[in-house]
Amino acid sequence: MKANPSICFRDAGHSLRERQDIAAVQVPKLAQEAAVKAIKEWGRPKSDITHVVFGTTCGIHMPGADLQFSKLMGLETTVKRVMMYQIGCSGGAAVLRVAKDLAENNKGARVLVVCSEGTALGFVPPNEEKPEELVETALFGDGAVCVIVGADPIPKVDRPLFELLWAGECFVPESDKAVYGDLTEVGMDFHLTRKVPFLISDNIAKLLNQARKIVNNPNWNDMFWAIHGGGPAILRKIETALQLAPHKLAATREVLREYGNVYSGSCLFALDQIRLRSLAMDASTTGESCEYGFLCAFGPGVTMDALLLRSVPTTANFVDETRNYTLNAVLP
Repeated sequence: MKANPSICFRDAGHSLRERQDIAAVQVPKLAQEAAVKAIKEWGRPKSDITHVVFGTTCGIHMPGADLQFSKLMGLETTVKRVMMYQIGCSGGAAVLRVAKDLAENNKGARVLVVCSEGTALGFVPPNEEKPEELVETALFGDGAVCVIVGADPIPKVDRPLFELLWAGECFVPESDKAVYGDLTEVGMDFHLTRKVPFLISDNIAKLLNQARKIVNNPNWNDMFWAIHGGGPAILRKIETALQLAPHKLAATREVLREYGNVYSGSCLFALDQIRLRSLAMDASTTGESCEYGFLCAFGPGVTMDALLLRSVPTTANFVDETRNYTLNAVLP
């Protein structure tokens, strides 16, 4: 802020260039830190990465953050990249949906999925005349998360943590102005209304029921939940709509409390927290002893993205060849 004082005066001046310059450096750098951890746990050489799917809501550049990240990581020059800019908070599920398709349709593919987010583009300085803007400043945070997705895992080499069984997306009709952002000379101006928790809770069951019937309609409380922590009101409304027990969203609330809303990375942070909680409680599966679960995220539109996941036994030392879709090393 000292180096870029124009960011501190949103209503006077133009700070988009300064914000973009910060994002151009920090978004790929933050992603690199997460990817190094993920690949180390994965246990295979980074030369085995065939694709990169990179999602962020911070910055717009050409060439994109995907290329800068690939260079920082020293990935092969032939790596195939997909850059997803301005995907909003639903992006954590959207990048997995794209990666799932890539892995299933490219034999031997190993897709490095990245969500790297910063608050530089939308940072709002304190303003006594607009105290409501403090909510945005307090709620959102920086963070990055990487996962490796592949199909046809190699027994005793790949060690999957979750399987991606189904991916879906929908938008709520006539909700365009409920959550949206405007890119202006002073950065990204985010807008959301008080209707958002109601729009999500009124429509989420319809989307998830499409997937639940694939696995014989388990009770919502017999599943694990990695939800985008958009805010306390959203979580309360989802709990009520689906009649979830309070502990079902414990991982999401822990992420929201410790890291804030990290945009597209939030739901993946929650999934990693579920994995860590499962280990700590000596659960029978990576999904807190549940076999099936949902990863859900909500973004501009209002857009809702969701994936149906299957956990794996925590005692498994190798991959059951009947389980095809792997998601490895979920590490914020």
